Amino acid sequence: MLIEETNIPDAALPVAAFKAHVRMGTGFSEDALQDAVIVGFLRAAIAAVEARTGKVLIEREFSQIAAVLSKSDVVVLTVAPVTVVVDMQLVSRSGDAQIVNSAVYWLERDAQTPRVRAAAACLPSPEAGGELRVRFLAGYGPEWDDVPPDLQQAVLMLAAHYYEYRHDTALSDGCMPFGVTSLIERYRTLRLGRSGARA
Repeated sequence: MLIEETNIPDAALPVAAFKAHVRMGTGFSEDALQDAVIVGFLRAAIAAVEARTGKVLIEREFSQIAAVLSKSDVVVLTVAPVTVVVDMQLVSRSGDAQIVNSAVYWLERDAQTPRVRAAAACLPSPEAGGELRVRFLAGYGPEWDDVPPDLQQAVLMLAAHYYEYRHDTALSDGCMPFGVTSLIERYRTLRLGRSGARA
């Protein structure tokens, strides 16, 4: 289970870039009137791009929780890029948390599938009814300018699409413009089935 512990601050969202993208007029007394609406569409677009790619665009803190380890020596993190593991905790079934010594594990950085690996034979295993909790920072950076340019463009295009069709209820839930899917395609995680075909 993945939990987002911190949110993207409004100041990090590209409101000015969005206004330029859709060619909104500037220099008027009511310039900021639509800012709250724009922020909502930008957050929705970022969430959609992150969900499709598994990439965190703007840095924030996450926790990943496992009740059972599928492998004793590794925890596969479900988002990327991961910059640092804040801590690892063993949580008992009664809710008591114990910090795991950082010498026991290390972060294997990977653009697609980062992992927390055991420094020795295995990671500490949670008791029945307990859990292993890994807190980490993920994202390209704390500022919008840290996001790769093609993902920036994808977010702006998708937010503009949401803005343009904000009153249209006929669009399907999975609707995403072709230009956006083209821009994010190379960031999507390649999954191979048993036959070797892409899943």
